[in-house]
Amino acid sequence: MSKETWRKVRRVIREADVVLEVVDAREPLRTRCIAIEKMAERLGKKIIIVINKADLVPRDVLEKWKKYFSKEHYTIYISASSRLGTRKLWTVIKKVCNKRPVKVAVVGYPNVGKSTVINILKGRHSVGTSPIPGFTKHVTQVRAATWLKVIDTPGVIPVETSNELDLVLKSAIPPEKMEDPVVAAVKFIKYAEKVSPGVLQEIYSIDEQNPYDFLKHLAKKRGLLSRGGEPRLEEAAKIVIRDWQSGKITWYHLPPEEEQA
Repeated sequence: MSKETWRKVRRVIREADVVLEVVDAREPLRTRCIAIEKMAERLGKKIIIVINKADLVPRDVLEKWKKYFSKEHYTIYISASSRLGTRKLWTVIKKVCNKRPVKVAVVGYPNVGKSTVINILKGRHSVGTSPIPGFTKHVTQVRAATWLKVIDTPGVIPVETSNELDLVLKSAIPPEKMEDPVVAAVKFIKYAEKVSPGVLQEIYSIDEQNPYDFLKHLAKKRGLLSRGGEPRLEEAAKIVIRDWQSGKITWYHLPPEEEQA
């Protein structure tokens, strides 16, 4: 499956002039894919790193990440859901590539906001779709403006890891499909306490740092009990993971040189 997914991503990139790599503002490095950037560079494509979910992180932190990524690629931060910075995105695309019309592809890990970015680029005034040669009939390009075409299918970067924490932070799969959501949530809770002490306790109003005890309290609080009255840890774990994926849980990191300073 992974090989087939990579093949599809490569074909989407090959078809484009400009590649937008969407990353999560809460975890920019973990949701960045160097392999995709190298692939795009080998194919001669322009790259723009789009730091999405900017509404979840302080602006001064976003500016530092923009400066950090801009050493290698054009970078912009936006909130696709609240349309923060979306006009600037059009401006940057125009600046990056002189070709008209310019064809744009959007790539990234699952749930970073690729489809929302595509919909923003398409806008209300997109005029018709056309099939892309070599793709299935479900993959089309949309003429969003006289100067802009958008490939109407995101390039989904496959998550090639079995590390439970990575699966959560990259929102790779929904908790229902995880082999053991409790193990994943426990690792996530430990990580959260390290990155942003007290963040989960504040969100859920649970004064408990031990991950298992935290899940027990959450299960009891939400009425997630077995017939024997035991807290259903798996259901509590799924809540925590879903809340990360939906943006209810948030924190931020500084770029590497800033954290060392």
